[in-house]
Amino acid sequence: MLAFWDYAPMSTDPQHRPEPSPVFARTPEPPYYAVIFTTTQTDDGEGYGDTAAAMEALALQQPGYLGIESARSGGLGITVSYWTDEVAISAWRQNVLHAAAREQGRAQWYAHYELRVAKVERASNWDRPASAEHPHQ
Repeated sequence: MLAFWDYAPMSTDPQHRPEPSPVFARTPEPPYYAVIFTTTQTDDGEGYGDTAAAMEALALQQPGYLGIESARSGGLGITVSYWTDEVAISAWRQNVLHAAAREQGRAQWYAHYELRVAKVERASNWDRPASAEHPHQ
């Protein structure tokens, strides 16, 4: 599973690339696409972190890439990457370095995975106001 990362808001500048930020991917107004990658891993994690970091850097360079969110708990990992369209997703799948990492994952790191692609039609968010009291403290 890739580490906990996400990316800042998209710019209207076509040369802009997302940059790391602390928690959630900042996506544009829908529609866009989500690739949902759910995994369980083997006990052999050697080289996984380095490959995950390399894939993060590579994805940042891909046209149509919007960001990523990832979490792992109790042996289950879920990573959601966001893309502008199915053409961008297909190009990422066909990227030679990504394909090599995928094959290494199948051979070494993953016991099982599920991959789903979904079109995001609606999205919303909410933030607790900074001045709100925490009633359960």
